[in-house]
Amino acid sequence: MGSIVVDVMLKPEILDPQGQAVAGALPRLGFDGFTDVRQGKRFVLTVDGDVTDEHLAAAQEAAEKLLSNPVIEDVVSVHVLEQDSAEQDSAESDAAASEDGEQ
Repeated sequence: MGSIVVDVMLKPEILDPQGQAVAGALPRLGFDGFTDVRQGKRFVLTVDGDVTDEHLAAAQEAAEKLLSNPVIEDVVSVHVLEQDSAEQDSAESDAAASEDGEQ
């Protein structure tokens, strides 16, 4: 199975209160050196078999018509998720779920 990643971000001129909250918290938690934080959305679309140009075109169209609000958001990336990245993302998600369950 193949996967396509769609990244959506708020337009630069749109206020990002969640990003501002994170930006304020980073130095309080000892994470220095970051000057700005913008929050976005990531969608991972999975297809049977390998990702084709038709899949990418359909994902781009879905991103523009459904996954983003074109008034306040930009579709910044539509690309094939490489297998190594998919395995790493899955492992990170599993680890985060484990941590959430332990709290």
